[in-house]
Amino acid sequence: MNTSINDIKHRLTRLAALLAIPLGGIGGGLLASCSDEPAEENYYTFTGEMMSDFLANNEDYSMFRQVVERADMMSLLSTYGHYTCFAPNNAAMQAYLSKKGKGSLDELTQADCDTLARTHLVNNIYSTIEMIDGTLHTANMNRNYIQITHGLDAEENPVVILNRSAQIIYALQDDSVENGIVQPINMVLESSNSTLEGLIKENPKVALFFSALVATGLRDSLNKVRDESWNPDNYAPYYYTSDFWKEIANVPEERRIGFTAFIEPDSILRDKYGITSMEQLYDKACEIYDPIYPEDVSAPEHAFTEANLKSPKNPLWKYVAYHILTRDVKGYDYLCPLVLQNNPYKGAIGIKITMMDPTDWYETMLPRTMMKMDQATVQKYLNGATRGERFVNRRCDATSTVIGAKVNPVVEDEYAQFALNGRYFYVDDIVKFGQVERDEVFNTRIRMDFSTVWPEVMTNDIRLNGDPTKDDASSKADDTYKYGRNYYFPQGYLDNVTITGNAAMVYRRPHWNFWSYEGDEWNFFGDYDITFRLPPVPYDGEWQVRLGFCALKTRGVAQIYFDGKPQGIPLDMRKFLNEETMMGSEFDSKTYTNMTADEKAEDQKVLKNLGAYRGAYGGYHTDGSAINEFVNNPRTYRLVLCQTRIDPSRDHYLRIRCTSTSKLGNNNEFMMDYLELVPKSVYGVTGDGDMEDDL
Repeated sequence: MNTSINDIKHRLTRLAALLAIPLGGIGGGLLASCSDEPAEENYYTFTGEMMSDFLANNEDYSMFRQVVERADMMSLLSTYGHYTCFAPNNAAMQAYLSKKGKGSLDELTQADCDTLARTHLVNNIYSTIEMIDGTLHTANMNRNYIQITHGLDAEENPVVILNRSAQIIYALQDDSVENGIVQPINMVLESSNSTLEGLIKENPKVALFFSALVATGLRDSLNKVRDESWNPDNYAPYYYTSDFWKEIANVPEERRIGFTAFIEPDSILRDKYGITSMEQLYDKACEIYDPIYPEDVSAPEHAFTEANLKSPKNPLWKYVAYHILTRDVKGYDYLCPLVLQNNPYKGAIGIKITMMDPTDWYETMLPRTMMKMDQATVQKYLNGATRGERFVNRRCDATSTVIGAKVNPVVEDEYAQFALNGRYFYVDDIVKFGQVERDEVFNTRIRMDFSTVWPEVMTNDIRLNGDPTKDDASSKADDTYKYGRNYYFPQGYLDNVTITGNAAMVYRRPHWNFWSYEGDEWNFFGDYDITFRLPPVPYDGEWQVRLGFCALKTRGVAQIYFDGKPQGIPLDMRKFLNEETMMGSEFDSKTYTNMTADEKAEDQKVLKNLGAYRGAYGGYHTDGSAINEFVNNPRTYRLVLCQTRIDPSRDHYLRIRCTSTSKLGNNNEFMMDYLELVPKSVYGVTGDGDMEDDL
């Protein structure tokens, strides 16, 4: 049967979930739903071919069918659902057995069959047109992500290539069944069982970096996979209302530990810098990091000896540590905000890519440092880049031109790139936190979506999950999670976060029609008192810490603390910019996009005196038919939480404490969308007609 993808998705929307059961709190008082199955009367009666029927009725997939049967998963594929099955044909299965030195399927163990079946099944529907270069946005049932590239088959047909090896068979692609879609492939998919350290070791193209990884002792850090003490069964679902949306959040299923490395191949080090030995690499590290850490130059651990190289005071240790993120970024397309291919706007979700590059900031293994990830999109500042390419520590704008290091999406086909606990990418220049990066690239407004602040959110497939163009019904919580999941985080799950009181810390998955930067947001509920470590700033000085959010009448009031000290009066999340206590009717008197430059500067000064800024001009939301900029909405703005000196050599903390004397709105809801760390060089403009850029 060859129904369209829209037909399938239309059918799936008819699957109803149980009505959500509202709860009064979280923790021990939570109640689980009575059943994970829809009520019997809400089953959709399928009359066509199911995925199980496809495997049973097509002899060319009989060997894979036997694998699925031995894995006890055929019954799953005969029921309702929304699956993609990458089905290897018999030739592919036979080649796999030969490669493994096995004569028949009987020689596979039960565990082998379970792994094979789950590796080829994804709990979401993907047509080939939805598979863009990078990574499939839903993990397979073995909790691994499938790498997506494109190429030509032997007949020069354009084909999708999975994990740089298996091709979706062009003549058979997009074969729809009642409960999903089958994508026949010509090779069995395999996942690496190595940790990231093991993958890097196997690639001789990066031998010098691996030698430095060993010499510094940092290789041992890359073997951690998960926190085995985490047990999601201890936590029930949490039901809540945000604005008028009735939703359900769950704790993450795992607490995985992950890493992402950006590595210069030996050829880059040799050809660009003449570096072919460990000592030469050490000398280069001294050149980069001695000016940044002058206090370590005279330390005994600074010298080039076997013992010293394992010290954080050693420049080579710093060099290697800065190449590694403390999170698993699932693929090239996950390095920056999610890219949408939908009209009316194609590009990074919530970001006008004609006005500003999609940018994210991630902490590295070098303590108190961050790496800037930039997707080159603004045409007049491409500076030789191809639009859409990703770079580390790039800044190309009206103020500065620093090209940074370009990230290559893939490595050679003969080397695995994705590990159990992370992945690595080639870069075309040295990745570093040197003087140019500190004083020029990072001398800017650092804007971070809150989903990037905590590494666990990315490592555990939470950030940007689901389909942002689809909404669940607003009138009831959805137990089917067909468009994505919302999550909550109990005390102890997120590092450097302390949660006290009767509190819920909830991540709401992306929606393109939410007034949220990058589509997602964080909500606190209850009598919350939550403290978290702020991301590091690059240099000592005066900084503003700002919160970007959307004000609603259903929100609450909270006191903000910086390093334990209260900052001003409590923040009231119910205030709009066009209210009398803010700008009043003056906000509505002119549309920002129609103002002159002088009017914009004056508008900013008025707001600055109120400790506020309009929402980012380059941020938007859409209802699928029009683009609506944050800057024109009185609810989407930024508040200055504090303005203070920040010392980059130590940790700093933000505390948010509910001060509502009664349950305001939706259980005192507090919303965090994005964080801004802004140096005085950016916010401190004082001349007539001067203003901070409005992006």
